[in-house]
Amino acid sequence: MPLGTLDRTPPPFFKQGPSALSKLVVFSAMALFLMVADLRFRVTVPIRATVAAVLYPVQWLVLQPVQAVSAAGGYFTSLHAAQAGEAEALKRLAEQAERSLQLEQITLENQRLRELLAMRERTGNSATGAQVLYDAADPYSRKVVIDRGQTHGIEAGSPVIDESGVLGQITRVYPLVSEVTLLIDRDQAIPVLNTRTGVRSVAYGQPSTTGDGLDLRYTLASADIAEGDLLTTSGVDGVYPAGLPVARVTSVTRQAESSFARIRCEPLARINGTLHVLVLRPSTVEPPPSPSAAQPQTAARPLVGTAAPGRSNAP
Repeated sequence: MPLGTLDRTPPPFFKQGPSALSKLVVFSAMALFLMVADLRFRVTVPIRATVAAVLYPVQWLVLQPVQAVSAAGGYFTSLHAAQAGEAEALKRLAEQAERSLQLEQITLENQRLRELLAMRERTGNSATGAQVLYDAADPYSRKVVIDRGQTHGIEAGSPVIDESGVLGQITRVYPLVSEVTLLIDRDQAIPVLNTRTGVRSVAYGQPSTTGDGLDLRYTLASADIAEGDLLTTSGVDGVYPAGLPVARVTSVTRQAESSFARIRCEPLARINGTLHVLVLRPSTVEPPPSPSAAQPQTAARPLVGTAAPGRSNAP
């Protein structure tokens, strides 16, 4: 056998490449660079949107057996449960009828006060119906995914409600689906108003093993707040429309060594198990029209004391 035909290259076992430490350093630097680029420049947002759009048919197909089983279970609901639901609905209808009689008088008084104070009449927000598909996979946050996205006109920051109250807020929008962060998430906060006292505050999400809820932080121990008080949206943030039910105070703990009370609240919305929601457009706070715009240039000088706060009475 000729010696020239022999393979003189070393076996693969003796081939030396980059060391394991060098590879670790290089790949760690690349990972940090990609994380900083995604945080600062949002370079992976189109990739996420594309992946979400591609995986949506797969998600829909996987959910079909679950929805079929749920539909079959609902079909075999007993007649007794249906009659109980009808009785409860009739009871709630009677309560709403009683409240509607009072609402007409309150609405008339409210209209007269707004005309007297020259306040702009509020316009209703448009709403988009959506269905909850599943809970988000992140175990450290409380989020759900709905079947409406950019193609349906959904915008990030939009409030989400159900039939009982505020559920959360749109925090991420994809072409066909959107992600809703619930009120009980620790990163969520919502301005609220105590309907009994008229005091404004901010409710923060507080998930826990004993029960998810909301906390009213930095409330003085001497504040007038009691168990059972209803909290609604105050509307000062320009995101949530005013008057939406948010939560009800369940416990107020006052300690002698602390200047603040520990206030625990229970959300009125169905945080666990809700199926259908409404997505509202964020409310916008517009400044009132200037009095000079509504009066001609030859109008008489206004009386002292009638100008809005912060405006000069000079002509």
